[in-house]
Amino acid sequence: MAGSGKSTLAKRIAEEYNLKYSSGGDALMALATEEGYRHVKSGWWESHEGMRFLEKRSKDQRFDKAVDEKLLEVAGQGDVVLDSWTMPWLLQKGFKIWLEASPRKRTERIARRDKIPIEEAVKALEKKERQTKAIYKKMYGFDLGDDYTPFNFILDTESLNADEVFQVLCIVIDYVVLRSQVPPEGQ
Repeated sequence: MAGSGKSTLAKRIAEEYNLKYSSGGDALMALATEEGYRHVKSGWWESHEGMRFLEKRSKDQRFDKAVDEKLLEVAGQGDVVLDSWTMPWLLQKGFKIWLEASPRKRTERIARRDKIPIEEAVKALEKKERQTKAIYKKMYGFDLGDDYTPFNFILDTESLNADEVFQVLCIVIDYVVLRSQVPPEGQ
């Protein structure tokens, strides 16, 4: 969910392992810009413009469908880290990681990142998550934030900083993901 560290860590993992990085949020933001929404550097999704686009997405699934089709295409090319709320359910292959943190912690991170008052971050996060969950429930039938069945690894980031989360994920990737792709010696 927003503020869990998903985008920050996905970018770092892609860089560390020399993989491509593709973001569903960035793709949606590009579509919003094409629709005439103003772009701001940080905190766009929690901004007035981001919330207006979220309202439009709630009524018109073509934006989310276009992004998901593009991400599936990118995934098919391989060697990519996807930063997406839908791909764990839509993509059958890959190693899927869920980063968990309490709403309070995620709100604090968003307020700090976007330099907005905590009260504003709380309202924006609640609205964004409620509507986004409804969009994906309607489109695909899954319960974002409540259904963990597609995930291979779940990490609670509540008391970890970004460097610590990165270190844990590198260990998991090195010893679980990459080791499982190498045949045992003698084979």
